[in-house]
Amino acid sequence: MSEDVDAVLAAVGPRLRELRRRRGATLTALSETTGIPVSTLSRLESGQRKPGLELLLPLARAYQMPLDELVGDPAGGDPRVRPRPFTHNGMTVIPLTRESGGLQAFKQILPAGLADGAPDPRSHEGYHWLYVLNGRLRLVLGNQDLVLTAGEVAEFDTHLPHWFGNADARPVEFLSILGPQGERVHIKARYRPA
Repeated sequence: MSEDVDAVLAAVGPRLRELRRRRGATLTALSETTGIPVSTLSRLESGQRKPGLELLLPLARAYQMPLDELVGDPAGGDPRVRPRPFTHNGMTVIPLTRESGGLQAFKQILPAGLADGAPDPRSHEGYHWLYVLNGRLRLVLGNQDLVLTAGEVAEFDTHLPHWFGNADARPVEFLSILGPQGERVHIKARYRPA
C-alpha cells in the first residue's frame, strides 16, 4: 500500500507541471492565483518538495478540480462534473467543465428583465459558441442586432464587440463554449468596420 502512495506522490510534481502547461499558465500567474510562492511551485513541480494539503488545496481550487483528480489518485477518476453555480452581472452561470484553461463550457441563465438597459458591446480575447435552450436571446454582434430562439446556434470571434441579453420580458437559458483564440473550427461572423 505504501508503494502505491509513494508512486502517486512521486507523480504529483510532473502531473502539476503538465496541467499548468496544458492550461497555458505561468508559475507567476499560478502563484498570484494561489498565494503560493513561485519558488515553492517550481520545487513542487520538479519533485524537490513533497506535496502537502497546504499546497494541494489552493492548487485544486485554482484548477477547479477535486483533490483526488489533481494528484491522480488511481481510486478516483469519477467523470462527473460537480458544477458550482455563481452569479455574474445578475446572470446565473453554471460551469460544465472542470478545467480553467482551454475550452470552457457553461450553462447561463438570464432572469427575466435583466438586460433592460442599452446594450454595451465589449470585446476580448477568445472565441464564443452559444446554443439557446429556452427563451429568446438578443445578441448584438458588431453592427448586427439578432434574436436567437430555442435551438439556434451562434459562433463568433470575441474580438468582435458583442453583447447578449433577454430579447423579451422572459428568462433565457443558453449553453456557452468559450475558447482561446485558435481553438475554433470555423468563424461564421467576422467584424467588418463600417
